[in-house]
Amino acid sequence: MNATSDKTALLTKLLQERILVLDGAMGTMIQGYKLGEADFRGTCLRDHDHELKGDNDILVLTRPDVIRAIHHAYLEAGADIIETNTFNATFIAQADYRLEGKVRDINRAAAKLGREAADWWSAKTPDKPRFVAGALGPTNRTATISPDVNDPGFRNVSFDELVAAYSEAVDGLVEGGVDLLLVETIFDTLNAKAALFAIDQYFDEHDLRLPIIVSGTITDASGRTLSGQTPEAFWNAVRHAKPLAVGLNCALGAALMRPYIEEIARVADTFVSCYPNAGLPNPMSETGYDEMPETTARLIEDFAKNGFVNIVGGCCGTTPAHIRAIANAVKNIPPRKLPIEENIEAANV
Repeated sequence: MNATSDKTALLTKLLQERILVLDGAMGTMIQGYKLGEADFRGTCLRDHDHELKGDNDILVLTRPDVIRAIHHAYLEAGADIIETNTFNATFIAQADYRLEGKVRDINRAAAKLGREAADWWSAKTPDKPRFVAGALGPTNRTATISPDVNDPGFRNVSFDELVAAYSEAVDGLVEGGVDLLLVETIFDTLNAKAALFAIDQYFDEHDLRLPIIVSGTITDASGRTLSGQTPEAFWNAVRHAKPLAVGLNCALGAALMRPYIEEIARVADTFVSCYPNAGLPNPMSETGYDEMPETTARLIEDFAKNGFVNIVGGCCGTTPAHIRAIANAVKNIPPRKLPIEENIEAANV
């Protein structure tokens, strides 16, 4: 086996042995640094013709020390898997900052920062190897829903444009050294299908395979994604990609996410991931979220005890304190066992 297949085999083995821990929110941590426009510009973009404050992805080029420190904080807290700082690193999303030409550099640099941190901790704790997930966000456009209420047939992005955007991001992430790819915060499954198509096409062209995690988001109490799918329908729409894990993140806190992650666990014939927000948003809070680490950990512990999950972590509003509490809460709980095929077939009828 080559190094890539060795890492994949190790990751799969670990998922069968224990619940793995994903990191927490990147944006929450960046907010704590109180960065200004000069930080986002750095020296390489000092003369850029558009305001850059708020473009967190560009910090891998302009303030790599900040992103490096955040990765180390989550790894020290107990994360087995860290995500690259690339949630908006496609030319579609970066167009808001006129940085379409920097996308490949952003993804490659972000992957290298994650790789450096994960390798350092793997060497420090060889009994607890660490992994880097290349994060692919949903973009700020939707292929399913019209942005114009007066023109339901209008779309401001095409499937082919999404494929091209994701292809460029994947290329940079893989070159930078990620262990797996994470298609996350999926509110529109057609966008996700474009990402999965781009990934599969890249793998074929480069004769390699990396594990994939697919994570949707249920937007409200309707129990559906923004494009209208229930968790079961979402799973059936992406299962052809044979992901290492499928699950949910963002939008809801763990308390409200429970029935939906339970549904995923019931129907999926692969590992299940779950990384909720720190409760519901609160614009009056400094971080935007109020849920304390102990509360998030207690709720996720319930998921683990009920056999719903194999990978857990945190999304918006979570910090290293949340990840440490989650890691401690699930460390002695066995992971969800993969259902036998007959039960899965019955669940999907």
